[in-house]
Amino acid sequence: MKIAIAHDYLIQMGGAERVVEVFHHMYPEAPIFTTVFNGSRLTDNLKDADIRASWLQKIPGVKTNFKGVLPLYPMAIRDLDFRGYDIVLSSSSAFMKSIQVPESTFHLCYCHTPMRFAWDYDTYMERQTNSGLFKRLLKIYMQRLKTWDQRTSKNVNQFVANSSVVKTRIQNYYHRDADIIFPPINTARFTSSNSIGDYYLIVSRLVSYKRIDLAVEAFNRNGLKLFIVGDGPDRKRLEGMAKGNVSFLGRLEDAEVTGLMSQCRAFIFPGEEDFGITPLEANAAGRPVIAYQAGGALDTIVPYVNGVFFQHQEVDDLLKAINEVESYAWDIGRIMGHARKFDEQAFMVQFKQYVEQAYVNFLKGG
Repeated sequence: MKIAIAHDYLIQMGGAERVVEVFHHMYPEAPIFTTVFNGSRLTDNLKDADIRASWLQKIPGVKTNFKGVLPLYPMAIRDLDFRGYDIVLSSSSAFMKSIQVPESTFHLCYCHTPMRFAWDYDTYMERQTNSGLFKRLLKIYMQRLKTWDQRTSKNVNQFVANSSVVKTRIQNYYHRDADIIFPPINTARFTSSNSIGDYYLIVSRLVSYKRIDLAVEAFNRNGLKLFIVGDGPDRKRLEGMAKGNVSFLGRLEDAEVTGLMSQCRAFIFPGEEDFGITPLEANAAGRPVIAYQAGGALDTIVPYVNGVFFQHQEVDDLLKAINEVESYAWDIGRIMGHARKFDEQAFMVQFKQYVEQAYVNFLKGG
């Protein structure tokens, strides 16, 4: 079988891009089609990949302002050529699920979520600092984009959701069914530590909907140390509201992040995510997670096994959860054992078998 991989954009290396890394490991000869990529941001695992970008790649400044060309993405993916491929695996949280492939080509979409910035626009934008006029105009465009997104969902032969909540969104927005295969975690990267530090940890892109501000407010109040790894458009605002016990470390190499995870008191996960790979990575390092009780965390956090929930996105609730973590005797081996259920080796076996069977069914017309 001749296989191609397609991903929205390779600009920032988050959880969805980690999935692309695993796809590339599974199918190393498959080219990776994308709208735009930043070679300096690619992980070592993607340095040898055959990455084929759309014409958006030629626009000056697009690598640093990829959101600024939002209206152009539907046109850019329409021009990608998938002739000659038996299977196209799209990895999508935005546009790439809408690619057009020949009728004889099987298109399987591994969906991280239907585009949140369109379908959940108000939540996505509520803490953005753009002008009111800009937000109103953008909302009008998002209504058109939702119509396009729903119509082009028919371009997918088979959806696979990365979590229960994403499966529900696919049903609600696209009126399509989806099977669930949880994303892979490279648990071998992580080891536990006998020395636990005096800090809590967040590893995240700094964008408003991830609710890092909630954690900053909580740690402003309790005075405990909080390390925040990552960067993004919300960093300046967050730094402006943080007290001296909250440190912003920026982007770090993987080895530095794994070290911080293994020695943190707990990992903080304050937003509603589609799945959330970083909490399981912290678990793989033997550390518990404090997570907002919503989204993908409902599939991965088992109270008092690998973490605790807080029910409402309020400072008092988060502070109570921090106190719970401090007062509980955590079993490091049990935490790490839970993370191994999501290991990438198991994912690769399961996903490859799924793709092969789904392709057989496609050929049979099922």
